[in-house]
Amino acid sequence: MNYLFLFYSLFMSTNNSLVIFDFNKNSDSSSWRIVDDRVMGGRSGGNFYINNKGVGVFEGYVSLENNGGFSSVRHDFESKEVDGYSKIKIRLRGDGKRYQLRLKSNKNERHAYINYIMTTKDWQLIEIPLSEMYPTFRGRKLDLPNYPGKNIEEIAFLIGNKAAENFKLEIDSIILQ
Repeated sequence: MNYLFLFYSLFMSTNNSLVIFDFNKNSDSSSWRIVDDRVMGGRSGGNFYINNKGVGVFEGYVSLENNGGFSSVRHDFESKEVDGYSKIKIRLRGDGKRYQLRLKSNKNERHAYINYIMTTKDWQLIEIPLSEMYPTFRGRKLDLPNYPGKNIEEIAFLIGNKAAENFKLEIDSIILQ
């Protein structure tokens, strides 16, 4: 019954929505890229692929060696106007760990707007109000307004829990509503 409600909620909500990415077996994952702490000398390693069920999979390990501690996957795309949308809905399944959801209005900006997702080992439909996405740069909250809700050019998932750990996040769809 719960799965039927979840499917119905997702299906019915797409009438006034903007699909950012809807994974399936034919999805092209080339616009998704890994950025790990290796850019700063760390030793973490992430991987991203679409599995045989048509789900995006972000998995790997976080290492604290050499002052490391994070792995991320980012999806850049042509700028989308998001006026009129108030929340982001993500269907995903995690591993019981906390992840950051990150948005950028302009992929060339240094800061991102973030919020946290606590995953379970079951499929979840996560809803986050865009107004609750707050600006950060290198882990520090900035004294700027929350996400302005005009454009979006990048979405990312990041794991960096100050722990050496393996991780796995499965992503089915990302929709603005």
